[in-house]
Amino acid sequence: MEIDLMDHPNEFVSRRSDEIPPFLVMDVLERAMDLARCGEDIIHLEVGEPDFDTPANIIQAGIEAMRAGKTHYTPSMGIPQLRKAVAEHYERTYGVNVDPQCVVITSGSSPAILLALAALLDPGCEIILSDPHYACYPNFIRFLGGVPVFVPASPESGFQIHPDDVSKAVTERTRAILINSPSNPTGTVMESERMKRLATLNLPIISDEIYHGLVYEGKEHSVLEFTKNAFVVNGFSKLYAMTGWRLGYVICLPGHVRPIQKMIQNFFISPADFVQWAGVEALTNSSESTSNMRKVFNERRKAMIPRLREIGFQIEVAPTAAFYVLADARRFSTDSYTFAFEILEETGVGVAPGIDFGNNAEGFIRFSYTNSLENILTALDRIELYLKRRFAA
Repeated sequence: MEIDLMDHPNEFVSRRSDEIPPFLVMDVLERAMDLARCGEDIIHLEVGEPDFDTPANIIQAGIEAMRAGKTHYTPSMGIPQLRKAVAEHYERTYGVNVDPQCVVITSGSSPAILLALAALLDPGCEIILSDPHYACYPNFIRFLGGVPVFVPASPESGFQIHPDDVSKAVTERTRAILINSPSNPTGTVMESERMKRLATLNLPIISDEIYHGLVYEGKEHSVLEFTKNAFVVNGFSKLYAMTGWRLGYVICLPGHVRPIQKMIQNFFISPADFVQWAGVEALTNSSESTSNMRKVFNERRKAMIPRLREIGFQIEVAPTAAFYVLADARRFSTDSYTFAFEILEETGVGVAPGIDFGNNAEGFIRFSYTNSLENILTALDRIELYLKRRFAA
């Protein structure tokens, strides 16, 4: 018997895929793109994608690799040259010894997070993470049959979780603590003392270090400075403006290398060959380019924070890293999703709703400064004018 799938639209959709929540920032972005196609003048402050082109030397390295025939499968865990370059980068930057055999190259940092979680989780097991958090973390955990356990963090602390609160959340089902420093969405850096104390809990720590290198005040620390019982996730998208290249890595515990390798063999085969050679160039010969990008981001940060405060958004602790400001908008609205779309429709400025990053960020709006200083100031002028009109009425 022939089945008409249109008569049964949800008949063959798995519960797992049907129930995964949307990434709300992408909802805002896609609506903004629709408005732009209709002729609206849109300024994007919602997405965390550097507006710089990939540095020329990295592009050239990728082109030369393609011309040299680097267009085939590689070892599933990545080419030895890039794994070694990652290990050397961590030794040079943080003074930690990393075995290249524990470095696994992935097609972006998101697969690296997924693989690390999959290597730890059985159904019903728990991962502790902060609230607020990067929007996709709990979705990864639930998709794998795990349970996210949220530890609230306050604006007064720069949204940094307290080790005592983490300790209270630990159960016999806990498999790891997931941290992100510098943080998306808050733009804050976790204090080294907090990392040290988390390391004493004798649980694996999954440390998402994708925003390392984008710090404007103080210094970031790798969790490997404090414990070897860790999975470190990092990549090339943010610091090297390589979002479209899809290249990342995870530094994992020796006992998890083979399980992760088997998952890559089954699910991903290997990262792109020529892209990995571009990654080698990024790690070994891009300090001048990254320094210039960091300087520009910092100029935008210094302009955005006081301007948001002038408009009426509250920022308890000024962010010092990444390219985000998570600002308290509760004097204007406690429904951040509706408020974000209201701002978009009325001003043409895309912003990210705080609820995307956890219940503890409801009423907040995330602003990204991955746009030109001129556009940022224009966008904030539009928002200020709209809010004055709205609340005057």
